[in-house]
Amino acid sequence: MPQAVWTTLISCADLHALRQDPGRHSVLIDCSFDLTDPAAGREAYHQSHLPGAFYLHLDNELSGEKTGSNGRHPLPDADALTARLRALGVNDDTQVVVYDAQGGMYAARAWWLLRWVGHQAVAVLDGGKQAWVAAGLPLESGTTPEPEALAGGNLTRRPSLVGTVDADTLMANLQSPTRLVVDARAPDRFRGENETLDPVGGHIPGAVNRCFKDNLQPDGRFKPAEALRGEFGGVLGATPAERAVMQCGSGVTACHNLLALEVAGLPGAALYPGSWSEWCADPARPVATGDR
Repeated sequence: MPQAVWTTLISCADLHALRQDPGRHSVLIDCSFDLTDPAAGREAYHQSHLPGAFYLHLDNELSGEKTGSNGRHPLPDADALTARLRALGVNDDTQVVVYDAQGGMYAARAWWLLRWVGHQAVAVLDGGKQAWVAAGLPLESGTTPEPEALAGGNLTRRPSLVGTVDADTLMANLQSPTRLVVDARAPDRFRGENETLDPVGGHIPGAVNRCFKDNLQPDGRFKPAEALRGEFGGVLGATPAERAVMQCGSGVTACHNLLALEVAGLPGAALYPGSWSEWCADPARPVATGDR
């Protein structure tokens, strides 16, 4: 009987069973983070995390070098990311599970990045750390020791399972629209109000807004696939998912919308990695405010 592979979400019950199965190799990664306090996620991990979980930092490991014009969280070097995952013991057949304590907003970034380097068996813990605790499952403190160098994984970089677009493509799209840009930020930031993270408020002209938080139920778990399919159908309209581009402030929460689309059975949308923080760094790029 083939082993189960999780590629979008995994429940706490399934993760607990997976971690107890001696015949399955899995790697668990905590991605908790706070944009306003970059040290807070690692500190929270040290205080308590799911048993056996490693920690990856958004700024240092799940992002690349900033140049001032490529956004707040540019993509990391793909080979360096693959090597880092290999150091955590990830093999080509490892089931990777990522989680956070922020509604999946950072875990979804890690999920997308693993798919970016070609690893399909990666899932986000539905409901995150809060759901694990609510289920009465244990936590531990401290730091999980990483495997010895010679005992690391054999993960190989494979063809990417995801697509990206760049700013030049979206500039051209303004003149001849063939793609729909969907912005995952909160509605006020989309409108150009209350901007605290980037120097310019507003959005890419022609973009529509779908806040990533709308993907979740009140308990922090993702909405059912049917509900997400209906809601994203309203966002996309006549645009097929494979002609949609997900963006946000810096290419992080856009991955939450990409995950929700996969859960909804609407695959194929691309990520604009630089997102608004890259777009607004060039004053030659136009800015829109308001609801559209």
